[in-house]
Amino acid sequence: MTERTETAVRLVILLAIGTMAGAAAFTHVHDLSVTHGQPDWIGWANAVAVELMAIYLGLELRARRRARRPIGLVASLLVAFALLSLAAQVAEAEPSVWGWTVAAVPSLAFLALVKVVLSNAPAIPPTPEPDQPPVDWDEAPEQTTADPEPERPADPVPPAVPAPAAAPAPAVILPPRGVVQSNRPHVVGIIR
Repeated sequence: MTERTETAVRLVILLAIGTMAGAAAFTHVHDLSVTHGQPDWIGWANAVAVELMAIYLGLELRARRRARRPIGLVASLLVAFALLSLAAQVAEAEPSVWGWTVAAVPSLAFLALVKVVLSNAPAIPPTPEPDQPPVDWDEAPEQTTADPEPERPADPVPPAVPAPAAAPAPAVILPPRGVVQSNRPHVVGIIR
């Protein structure tokens, strides 16, 4: 089987499972809403909101991870909507382990399908700014120090007033190579 054929077969299977599991999950949420007093159109609105929200939150979670943004709220909402969908599946099931298991299959299949599709898509790593060269932060920064003053011979006669002690020259610490470019202004303490 060629790669192109395999991809086409996977897509057909993905669409079949997604369509059937999605239809069953939508129907369970709709029926539960209508059974508990909601008009028919609100039942479908609830089904769309619950099921599509889980898909949207999965996409949003992936986008936030890629952008290195916080994901706590989105992940919590994703779990909440997945549990809501699952609860709607088992609410009208026969009250037995097998009844609940069989009723949960469409929701679990739909959520598993979304997870597999989202985890297979390639993540795009953030790109560095174009004007910044890559920097190896593991390298130790080069340090240069001022040459020590040459020793002077001792004065034969001490001066009447002691001269103030000369302060030693501070060590100059330079950033690692490549951090500050020669064509950019040098500002102490700020690395652009």
